[in-house]
Amino acid sequence: MTTKIILDTDPGIDDAMAILFAEANPDVELVALTTVYGNAEINTSTRNALYLKQRFNFACDVAKGASGPLVRDPVGASVVVHGENGFGDVPLEEPSIEADPRSAHQYIIDTVKASPGEITLVAVGPLTNLALAIEHAPEIASLVKEVVIMGGAFGTHEHTGNVTPFAEANIHDDPHAADIVLTANWPVTVVGLDVTHEAFFSSQYLDTVRDTCGDIGQFMWDISRFYLAFYKERMGVEGCFVHDPSAIAYVINPALFEVRKGPIRVVCDGPAEGMTLQKYRETKHKTDEWKDKPAQNVAIAVNDRALLDLFLDSMTHYASEQ
Repeated sequence: MTTKIILDTDPGIDDAMAILFAEANPDVELVALTTVYGNAEINTSTRNALYLKQRFNFACDVAKGASGPLVRDPVGASVVVHGENGFGDVPLEEPSIEADPRSAHQYIIDTVKASPGEITLVAVGPLTNLALAIEHAPEIASLVKEVVIMGGAFGTHEHTGNVTPFAEANIHDDPHAADIVLTANWPVTVVGLDVTHEAFFSSQYLDTVRDTCGDIGQFMWDISRFYLAFYKERMGVEGCFVHDPSAIAYVINPALFEVRKGPIRVVCDGPAEGMTLQKYRETKHKTDEWKDKPAQNVAIAVNDRALLDLFLDSMTHYASEQ
């Protein structure tokens, strides 16, 4: 059964991989890309979404979203990871197409209301657009099929943070929005560092993607050069972790992941700003800011080999049909 998704994204090298994965897999219908600041500032991330749509002839809509967080000061684009243009500084032609005139959060509201029970929201950047959507139209909580988020870190396998000792980048960019989204009364699955740091695109794997997946594979290989250089310099590894594509893999085949259920809160200030905490035991406390919040899923284990096979199979099949 095909899952209709709105992919909320800040493209971004690994975002591009996730976007192309969603477009390539026949079990996903990519309804729209809604853009947000994060890996790049909002005009750049929107340009990158439009570029992908035009270059690879996507049928999806593109809607421009939030330019900054709800409350906290912006932390700035992740230029050191993704380059000045968000795509590893690979030269890009300016797209000649335009975004939908609606803001991203209004596009989300309108689309969910028009297709009740059908739309899965997949967010792989800061959660500002989703927070704005649920704040402006709380009724969509009962109309969304599911919310899948790449973000957060809960300490499983000792994975605790990547931009601070205890915070993952997407959550840290807008912790107030994340707390709104994760405590809203809609079904959420968080695919965070607990599992994305357990799957790895080696440089040899990406060479295979380039050699077997046509133009789409060459593009992913080209933009990944900058990304892999960052990983090699910062972590001494030959490849990169599978962050945003893991959220798409969950949409396609949730059985690849083991999940743990319980309400989630986000630390919104102080040295632990952006830290995600899940209460997964049925304990009772005099003071408990989790007890009245909905239980959500957190992915804590992944079949990494099957995930890599799914990604490559999707891309190879897609390329063969172009």
